[in-house]
Amino acid sequence: MIGYLLRRTGQAILVIVLVSIITFLLLHLLPGGAARAELGERASPSAIRSFNAANGYDRSLPIQYWDYLDRLFHGNLGFSYKTNESVSTLLSQDLPKSAYLSGLALFFTVLIAVPLGIYQAVRRNKPDDYVLTSASFVGYSMPTFWLALLLIAVFSVYFKLLPPSAPQSATVGGSITDPKGMVLPVLTLTIVGVASFSRYMRSAAIEALTQDYIRTARAKGATKWGVLFRHMLRNAILPIVTLLGLSVPALVSGNLITESVFNYPGIGLLFWNSAQTRDYPTLLALTLVVAVLTVVGNLVADVAYGIVDRRVRYV
Repeated sequence: MIGYLLRRTGQAILVIVLVSIITFLLLHLLPGGAARAELGERASPSAIRSFNAANGYDRSLPIQYWDYLDRLFHGNLGFSYKTNESVSTLLSQDLPKSAYLSGLALFFTVLIAVPLGIYQAVRRNKPDDYVLTSASFVGYSMPTFWLALLLIAVFSVYFKLLPPSAPQSATVGGSITDPKGMVLPVLTLTIVGVASFSRYMRSAAIEALTQDYIRTARAKGATKWGVLFRHMLRNAILPIVTLLGLSVPALVSGNLITESVFNYPGIGLLFWNSAQTRDYPTLLALTLVVAVLTVVGNLVADVAYGIVDRRVRYV
C-alpha cells in the first residue's frame, strides 16, 4: 500500500510539473508576448521593454521558469493587471464561495442519486424505471445554461418565489445567510449531477444484484433491505467513489456556467470575467489550480477504492 501511494504520488507530482510547464509556456506564446497582451497593441517599444524588465521577461526561459516555480512554492500565483490585485487575493475571496456552492450541490446529488439508482435497479424494466430513466436522460442532455434559465423563468419570473440571482456578498457568510438566493444555483447543479450519478449507480447496482454473493445472502434468509444496503451497496458504490474524486475540482472551482448565469461571485465567474477582459495571468493561474485539484482528486479516488472495497489490493 505504501509503495503504491509513493508511486502514485510521484506520478501526480510529474503531471503537476508538466502542467506548470504548459501554463508557463502558454503565457509566452501569446501574440506579441505577455507585455503586448497586458499593455495593448499600441504600447510603445520602450513601454514593452520596461514591462519585460520589471517582470523578468527579458531573462532566459529556464531562469524565468525557475522564478515561476519559486513564486508558486511561496503561494504567488501572479498578478492581475485588470483588477490590480494578486491572483492569490482573488482566490482567497472567491474560492470559499465556490466551494460552498459546489459542496451543497454535491451533497444533495449523492443524497438523491444513490437511493434513486438503487430503486431503479430494483425496479428494472418497470414503468417507473422507464420514467426515471427518461427523466435522467433529459436532465443529462439539457445544457446547463438552458436549465438555469428555465428555472429562473419558472420560479423567479412566473411564480416569483425565488430571486433570479445568487447572493452578491463578498464573503461565504453572506451566502449562508441568504438561503433563498442559493436555491436555484444549487438546484441547477443538483439536477445535472443526479442525472449523471444515478445512471452510474443504477448500472452498478444491476450488475451487483446478479453476483453470487447476493444469491447466497438471499438463500441464507437475509432481508431485502439487508441484501441491498449491507451486501450490494458497498460494491455498487465504487463508480460513485470515482465520480466523487473527479468532482474535487468542481467542489473548489465551482461551475463556470452556473455562476455566470446567476452572477454568483465565485471562481467560475472570476474565470469568465477574466476571459472577457483577457486577464491572462488570472486565467492561467486558475487553470493550474484546477489541474492540480484534478490530479489530487484522482489520487483520492484511487485510495478510496481500497477503503471501500477490501478486495482491492495495491502492490
